[in-house]
Order: sequence, then structure tokens, then C-alpha cells
Amino acid sequence: MVRRLAPALLTVLVVALGVAALAVRPPQGAPQRTADFVVLAGVAGLRWEDVDKQSTPTLWRMAQEGSIGSLSVRSAHRPTCPVDGWLTVGAGSFAGWNGTRPDGGCPPAGVAVEQPDGIGANLPDQESVVQYNQQRLPWGTLPGSLSESVRCSVAVGPGAAVAAARPFGRVDRYAAGLPADPRRLLGSCVLSIVDLGTIEGTDPAARAEEARAADAQLARVLAARPPRSLVLVAGISDTEQPSRLHVAIADGPGWERGWLTSASTGREGYLQLVDLAPTALAALGRPMPERLFLGRPAVSTGGRPADLTEAINAPADADREASAQRSVSGGFFTLLAGLQVLLALAVLPLLRRARPHAGPAGPTPVSARVVAVVELLLVAAALTVPAALLADAVPWWRGGHPGWIFAGVTALLVAVGTAAVRFAPGYAKTLGPFGVVAGLTTLVIGVDVLTGARLQLNGVVGYSALQGGRYAGLSTVGLGVFLAGALVTGGWFAQRVHRRWRPAVMVAVGGLAVVVVGSPYLGGDPVGAIALTAGLSVAAAISAGGWLTISRLAWATMAALAVGIGFAVVDLRRPAAERGSLGRFLSAVGDGTGGFTVHRSSTANFETLVNSPLTVLALAGGLLVWFALLQPWGGLMRLFGIYPAVRAALGGTAVAAVLGGVLDGAALDVAGAAAALVVPMAALTSLRVLGHAADRTRPGTGRAREDEADDGSGAGGAGPAGGGDGPSGGGGPLGAGHPRPISGPPAAAPRAVVLRPEPDPGAPAEPPVADGDDRPEDPTADAGTTAPPAPAQRRPADVPVARPSSEVATS
Repeated sequence: MVRRLAPALLTVLVVALGVAALAVRPPQGAPQRTADFVVLAGVAGLRWEDVDKQSTPTLWRMAQEGSIGSLSVRSAHRPTCPVDGWLTVGAGSFAGWNGTRPDGGCPPAGVAVEQPDGIGANLPDQESVVQYNQQRLPWGTLPGSLSESVRCSVAVGPGAAVAAARPFGRVDRYAAGLPADPRRLLGSCVLSIVDLGTIEGTDPAARAEEARAADAQLARVLAARPPRSLVLVAGISDTEQPSRLHVAIADGPGWERGWLTSASTGREGYLQLVDLAPTALAALGRPMPERLFLGRPAVSTGGRPADLTEAINAPADADREASAQRSVSGGFFTLLAGLQVLLALAVLPLLRRARPHAGPAGPTPVSARVVAVVELLLVAAALTVPAALLADAVPWWRGGHPGWIFAGVTALLVAVGTAAVRFAPGYAKTLGPFGVVAGLTTLVIGVDVLTGARLQLNGVVGYSALQGGRYAGLSTVGLGVFLAGALVTGGWFAQRVHRRWRPAVMVAVGGLAVVVVGSPYLGGDPVGAIALTAGLSVAAAISAGGWLTISRLAWATMAALAVGIGFAVVDLRRPAAERGSLGRFLSAVGDGTGGFTVHRSSTANFETLVNSPLTVLALAGGLLVWFALLQPWGGLMRLFGIYPAVRAALGGTAVAAVLGGVLDGAALDVAGAAAALVVPMAALTSLRVLGHAADRTRPGTGRAREDEADDGSGAGGAGPAGGGDGPSGGGGPLGAGHPRPISGPPAAAPRAVVLRPEPDPGAPAEPPVADGDDRPEDPTADAGTTAPPAPAQRRPADVPVARPSSEVATS
């Protein structure tokens, strides 16, 4: 009865963990009105390195008294040119100006502004811009949503007119420049948008002069600001490639001396350009438009250093790190993919020659020293991604040659990690390296996430604030490596206990991983948590042995669907402004705009599939597994038969990685990151399993064997008593459940006897497998716990031995 109810109970437990991880969110109070007027002043290209106490005293004073942060200026186009930035400010969502764009550059900055009545203005191109954003771009953005949400708005300058224009092109009040006394103009409407100019180029002297001019204009705005007003200063766009992080300052009641952040970034000190529109409306106490902004209102948090110079250095340093990350990340993953492909090719001949042969014919065994070196290279390859993550704890981006510094730090950490694995207890055992590498990887990623994912932000294997996709939690690469490490670690632990407890061990380890991935306090990836739940359910279903039957697949599918549906129900019950990505998507499906999300996801999947080096890594790993490791000479099928919990972990990893990548718009990136960890270690473990493929154990009596299978000493259910975990369907590999006589009649004594081929004089002795380690399903694997054969039973050198038919087929 308990065994029949186990799948249902485990499914309920997985669902409870998943929903608990996804449903609990940080408390978010409704935005409170803090101002009667909002003045949004934009300076295209303004970066923190342009802010100086002497040349820009007004900006310096605002930053000293208000709240500051780094602004990611992502729009519908890359780079975000000034006209795109102003349009995104007024739309509250990713928008882009139509027209031709030079490669990697910006179109001419001229915008036609008509002033027929001398009060307001009209943009004749606005209608075509709205159609372009609604019909040609995947975001379904409506330019002019900000101005439509207030009674009237003021625009000063052509860029501000683009942000303040309503969808039909009308600007309520417009001035080409600040009048001599701007008080009356800025106080005529609750929302004023001011274009303070542009800072561009790379010449420090020219940039300083342009920043000084913008600062002088800002001083006039502050002198004329209405009472009880919020002034937002933003570097609203790039001016050239490459993209950079820009200035964000908020000064007003309730915004004193803090860091700016928003729910859209979830990271202290970071805002998005799309956050400016909802911030203005929230400060005025106005409702959001029916079609929600992509951004979220900004808030001010504490913890900022009292010294302004130290506080400004933090976003300026983040800008330098993000810029260096962009130049190093692509080369790192390309090099990683190339090295792993070369290593896979080098492993192929070793797999062919790894299996010892009892007869005189057969390939010459590979030197034990060569095998040991290849094993260390495989360990180093598997540890490269976590080492690259740890390398971001060192400020490599501040040096003159950041790429070389990063490469040196990563290589040193890989060497240290490889040495730690090599000298760890149990390295000589079959599953020793697999378990240690998976555990180390899971520990590194997990500790980083638990401490705020600081190494993920702007990290080479993390995410860049310049891309605007993610600012907190797990990255795509981090998700792939973490879910693979967690599931393999769970499989390694599960293999060491009795088979009836293996599903519970898998759920315990994998359930913690689901909480880490899905919790908004930690990983912040609900889609990844749902995918991991599906993989965990598959792993738990087959960890005790057997294959993925229809009923087990049904339980796994039910668990994943239950987590997804449970979170969707909880998310939809929240206020619209507090919903997560899944709740917003379902709401969009309900109002008929869900097609935009599906289109964006499919487009992102295709672009990532074509352009990402991780696609090569995923495909190369899949080819190595399918055409080599899963072949009769590859060893992976034998590994699966001997260690069903490891087989379950690898199967669950494949399911979770593919689902997580596709549902998250990352194509094969998650699978490629998982393959970077799993494939090298699977190849190493297959080599070790093949090294024991010629070992023989003479079976005892049926009752004694059945007792051995049930006593938890390592048999784990191989053979008839175990339920058929081997690849042949009945017993362990090489026909362990139905052995043939080795020579002559069976021995009278029921004790097990091993016949080995003559040892290679130059090869080191194989280490024994201690009781309780790795717990192989088949007593023929890793033999070394049995006594050596008596002299009377050792075969002469010229007498052939009858071998099981399965071995003959695979030799």
C-alpha cells in the first residue's frame, strides 16, 4: 500500500514546495502620492562619470540630497538613440522611432515639431510612429500613454515633445527652450518634461563642456520648480555604440539620500527607462493606464554611503563592469564551447579502448597515466562555469587588460577546484568525482543566490544590466548549471541509500533547489522553478529503478502542471501591478494581447538559438551522448544499469534544462550550461565503469541473492529480486541477473568468486569500493569487495572462457 501511494505523496510534496516557493513574495505596498507636480528632466548620454562637484555642481547637489541609481536605457531598438529614449519615456514600455537606421548608429536627430497656435505643438509623424510600434514591433507599445494619463503636460525642447505627445500627435503646452522665467510654464501642468540637451562623444573635454551646459539649464529648472514637486533627472539614452549605464536622480519629499530601485529590477540602485513613466504617475497619485506599463514605480531605499563620492563610485564602477562583461562574455563562451568539443573528440578513442578484454585479442589498453590526465581535464572542464562565476569576486574589469585578467583568475580557480576534487576523499571511487563536482557547483551557485546573487549581476556567466532582461536572481547560465548540479547531487545521495528511500532523497534535495530557483527573494525565476519541478518529478519517479513508464510520466506531468497552475492562481489574485511574469501573461491572454508575449518568446528563442555559443555546447554534448556514450562501447548504458539514481538525475536534468530554456525564451542556453557540467562528468564516469566491464562474480543461491538485494548493502534490486534496472530489462548489465557458467559446472560453495584478466604490470591496482559507497546495482560492477579466486579455480591461460552473450555483443 505504501509503495502504491508513494508516487502520489511525492507528487503532493513537490507541488507544495513549488507553490510555496513561487507564491511567497516580498510585501509590496501600494505606491503613495508624494508630490503635486513632477518635472522629468532628460539629458541624452549623461553618465555618472560626467558628474563632478566642480563642473556640474547642480547635479552634485541633487545627488547629495536625493536618491540615485544606475539607469538601463533599453528600448525597442539597440542602441537606444535619443529619439527612442524619449519615445520610451512617454510610452512607459519599450518603443522605437520608425525610419532607416545606419548599422550600429542612430538616425538623424531632427524631429518635426509644428506650433500652429503658439501654445501647444503637433508632431506630424506621430501617427506613423504609433502604427509602427503597434504593428511592426513585438511589444505592442502605445506611444503617448504617459501624457494620456494626466490632464495636461508641458514639453520643453524637441526631445521632450516626443515624450509628451499624445497618440494623435498633440502636445498640450510646448516651448522650444526654457523661457526667461520658467515658473509659470512649469506650474501650468502637473507633469513637465524638459530636454536639457545631449552629451556625446569620447573626448573628455567636450563631454565636460556639454555636461556643464546641461547642469546650468538644470539649475534654472530647480530654481523654478513648483512647490511640493518631484524632480527626476535621467540620462535617457545612449548616443552611440556600445550601450552604457546612465544617471538616475530623484529629488523631492520622501526621496532623501537613498538608492533608487523598482520592482522591475529587484536590485538596489538600478532602474529601467520604462520605470520613469509609472514613477511619475505614482508620485502624482494617478492610476496607471489600462494597458499596463512594462515598468514599475521607483522607490527609495536606505543603505547609501554618507560620502557622496563613495556612493557615486558604485554605479560608475557598475557601468565599467557591464561594459567589460560585454566584451569578454562572448569570447569566454566561444572558447568554452570549442575546448569542450575538442575534449569530447579526445575522449572517443579512450572509450573505445577503456574496456578490458579477457582474451588475447582486443585493443591495447590506454596507459593509466593518460587516463588519469584526461580525467583531470574532464573535471576542469566541468568546473569552468562555476570558476568563472567566482572570478567576478575579483575586480578584473578595473585593469588595463580586463579579458586577460579574467582569464587568469578563472584558470587559477579552475586549477584550485580541480585539485580539491582530485584530493577529496573518495576520488578513486566510481561516482566520487561526479558527486564532488556536482556538489561544489551547487554550493557555489546556491551561496551566491542566497547572498543576493551579486556575482551574477554584470558577471561574465551572469546577466548584464545593459541588456535589460534581468537584474536579480539566477541568470540563464546559472539556472542551467544549478539545476544540473542539484539533480545530480540528489542522484548521488540517493544512490547511497536503499532503493525504497531514493525517491524521498531526490525530492528532499531537488525540492530545496526548487525553492531557491523560484523564490522571489532568491532565484526569482518562476518559469525555471516549474521546469525544475518537471525534471525533479521525472528523476524521483525512476530513481528506485526501472524506466520512465506511462504512469510515471503521468505523475511527473501532473506535478509540473499542478505547480504551474497553483502559482498562476495565486499570481492572478494579486493586484495587477504586483503580478509576476506568469500572471501578466495570463492576463494578456484574457484581454487578447497574449500574442505579443508568445511572439516575443518565439523570436527570442530563435535569435538565441542562432547566435549563442551555448547552442554549440548543447548540440555537441547531445551528439557525444547519443553517438558515443549511449553506444554499447560507450559505457553510459552500463552506468545507467548499475546506478539507477544517477540515470534518474541525468534524465531529470535533460527534461528541466530543455523546458526551462524554451519557456524562458533562451532556446538551448539552459541545456548548454547544464551540458557544460554534466557531459564531461558523464564521460569520466563512463570511463571508470568500462574499466570494470570484464569483472566476473559467480552467483550464489537464489535465496542468498534475494537477501542480498533486500538488505540495503548495495545490491539495490538488481536481477530478479530487484525489478530489472539493467539495460537488458532483467537484472544488471551483462546479464547479471541470469549469469552463465564461467567454465565447467558451478562451484559447490555459494560464495562469490571473481575471475579477472591478467593485470597489466604497468597499471596501478584498482581501488576497492568500500561498503556503502556508490552502492552499485549489479554485484559485477566495481568488483573488489569479493575474495580473489582460489588457485584451483583459476583458468589456464590457453583455455577460453565462455562469456555472456551481451558481453560478446558489446566487445
